[in-house]
Amino acid sequence: MTYCVALKLNRGLVFMSDTRTNAGVDNVSVFRKMYTWSRPGERMITLLTAGNLATTQTVVSLLDERSKAHDDRQPSLLETPSMFQTAQLVGRVLRETIQLNADTGQKADSSFNATLILGGQIKGTDPRLFLIYPEGNFIESSTDTPFFQIGETKYGRPILVRAYDADMTFEDATKLLMLSFDSTIKANLSVGLPLDLQYYEMDSYEPGYETRVQVDDPYFNELSTGWGEALKQTFATLPNYKRS
Repeated sequence: MTYCVALKLNRGLVFMSDTRTNAGVDNVSVFRKMYTWSRPGERMITLLTAGNLATTQTVVSLLDERSKAHDDRQPSLLETPSMFQTAQLVGRVLRETIQLNADTGQKADSSFNATLILGGQIKGTDPRLFLIYPEGNFIESSTDTPFFQIGETKYGRPILVRAYDADMTFEDATKLLMLSFDSTIKANLSVGLPLDLQYYEMDSYEPGYETRVQVDDPYFNELSTGWGEALKQTFATLPNYKRS
C-alpha cells in the first residue's frame, strides 16, 4: 500500500508521499512515489502515485520519455497549454497503460489499478490540483475540497479535516502532513518512512524546498512523541461520562 497527500494553500502547493511498497510482510521495498517535471519560468508539475507499482512506473516512464522527445502526435507534460489538459494527458496515459495489461479491454482491471495526484502551475494560470482515477477521469480540488489523498487514506484524514487552513505557512502545512502520516504509519504497516516532501510557491514555476524525511529524522520523531503525549493529556482533561 502507500499514502500520498497534496494540499492546496493560498501561497502554493505542498506534496508528501511515503516510499514503502510491499508484496507480503517479508517483501518490503523502498520506491519513490513523487515525480516532478519543470520548465523554469514557465511551468512546474508534480505527480504522486499509488497502486500497482508496475503500472505507475510505466506511466511515469512514458510521461518522462514524451517530455524529452518533441512529437506533435503525442504532446508532453512540458507542452500542454493548461493544467486541465495536462490532467487529460496523464489520465489518458494511465488508462491506456491499465488497458494494455488487463484482460478486460476497456474495463480497468483492479490488479493493475493505480490512482494519481497531479498538481502544478503553468504560466498565465493559477496553481491547480487534480485527483486522477484508474479509468482516466479526474476531479479538481476546490475551496470545499482543498486537499487530496491516495492510498491508505482513512487514518490520516481526521487531522487534515480538523486542522487544515488555506492561509497556513509551508512550515505549518509540513507539521500537519507529518502528523497525518504519523497516524497512518502507526495504524498500518504498509505505510512507512522515508517520506518525500516538496513545496511549490505560487508563480515560481519551479520546485521549491525538497527533502526526504528519514526514519531517524529528529523533528519527525519529536513531533510523533509530542503528539501522542498531547492526545493523552487532552483526553485526561475531557469530562468523564456520567451514567444516567
